[in-house]
Amino acid sequence: MPATFGIVDLFAGPGGLGEGFASFDIDGHSPFHIGISVEKEASAHKTLTLRAFLRAYHAQHGASPEAYVDFHAGLHEEPDWATIDAVAWERATAEARCLELGTEPAAAAIDEAIAGLKQTFDDTILIGGPPCQAYSLVGRARARGKVGYVPEDDLRHYLFREYIGVLDRLRPAAFVMENVKGMLSSTVESRLVFEMLMEDLASLGTAQGHQYELRAIRIADGQASLQEAVKPSDFVVRAEAFGVPQRRHRVIIVGIRSDLARRATGANITISGATRTVGEIIGTMPALRSGISRGADSAPIWKQEVAGAAKLLADIHKHNGDDTLRTAFLSVAKHLKEGGPTQRAASLLPAGYGTSDNPLMRWLERPELRALAQHETRGHMTSDLGRYLFAAAFGAERGYSPKAADFPLALSPDHKNWHSGVFNDRFRVQLAKEASTTVTSHISKDGHYFIHPDPLQCRSLTVREAARLQTFPDDYLFLGNRTQQYVQVGNAVPPYLARQIAALVQASLTKADTQGA
Repeated sequence: MPATFGIVDLFAGPGGLGEGFASFDIDGHSPFHIGISVEKEASAHKTLTLRAFLRAYHAQHGASPEAYVDFHAGLHEEPDWATIDAVAWERATAEARCLELGTEPAAAAIDEAIAGLKQTFDDTILIGGPPCQAYSLVGRARARGKVGYVPEDDLRHYLFREYIGVLDRLRPAAFVMENVKGMLSSTVESRLVFEMLMEDLASLGTAQGHQYELRAIRIADGQASLQEAVKPSDFVVRAEAFGVPQRRHRVIIVGIRSDLARRATGANITISGATRTVGEIIGTMPALRSGISRGADSAPIWKQEVAGAAKLLADIHKHNGDDTLRTAFLSVAKHLKEGGPTQRAASLLPAGYGTSDNPLMRWLERPELRALAQHETRGHMTSDLGRYLFAAAFGAERGYSPKAADFPLALSPDHKNWHSGVFNDRFRVQLAKEASTTVTSHISKDGHYFIHPDPLQCRSLTVREAARLQTFPDDYLFLGNRTQQYVQVGNAVPPYLARQIAALVQASLTKADTQGA
């Protein structure tokens, strides 16, 4: 019988990494089963628990419960899931735990789960990624601006040691650790955090004789394999190489226990490496207008504001002699006069939903659904509507997102540093014909970095559009308020990437070649 592995998922967020592992199967066999997933943030934990319930229910019944499909479609309030299936809900609440690593309750729960996993499965796998705020370039810049900030006192720098502590107790067959690229250059106590991590990992298992061989994911000729890293940057994985429609570059370290490491030699998978674009993944979704965040908001008022901005921009580019952009803005004004988007939310499934032969679209679209969920726009200030319109039209015509210097003076924000270069990328459109830039939790703050490529829609991305770029299936619901939903999406590991990493880990532990998608 094929081997099965119990999973411990730390710093799980809404479950992107776990979703990839739990969803992977080979010849009808699911080699990975999540035993415990740990997340301290309440809304993300609720998302995690609901997904665990669906997984448990599906394992028993082969489909999602009708109550979930109805709830997903917005037909009623969230039901008491325990009344839908008490066994599945009990399994879900035992799996998804709202705990803070480093506390006694978390340690006790994890130790209990470890004991159960070792009795139930052939071996175990540890996955997860310590929170990245202390390592990210943006997070470090913000920290430097805090009065009295002392890096050595920021416990987030040391959360990787909580992961290593569990690794030491679990002794899994393999582990997968994910973090931002900034971890490679982050320093604390005048030392590189990454060097400290490598030393801690190297010291594991010395007494027991079960150390871990650290491997980087390498790609060559459409195949992914695990290879020894020569330099720290070898651990950087580019998500777009795995068919993710996003230029998301993250550090991913795979460790194979020394007694199993020989199996990884020569193991590889075929990856879903075809370039996927923003337009391909979100372009078929219902068109929406943005809202107006200050003052009256209605479709006629919004159209009047955007059409006015389009005419102003057309006049500016007429004087500049730029006929291409002038034509683009005149086209927007014309379309808005004739119609254009009027809704701020839509749930209608696109034509042909669930019938695509595109592997990623087959992963995203779930035929049992009756509607799209969480496809609702935010409101923007009227002063920003013209900037969004300009950025989208400029990107469509020029093939790149405009810098601050490209914006007409009439659109310049009232900020003394606008032309200093500090805000060079303050407004960034996601280009329809390319993979998106990295979807981050900052999308919860404002939409300036995540402008929709369609000038007619003049808005930032919805939660569902961001989730699709992160490769969360359409049946994945994010609980909590909209800000919390954006944060969950931005902080997650793309499940489509995680699924291929799961395939590679499985191949490396069993000497089996298999397809990654």
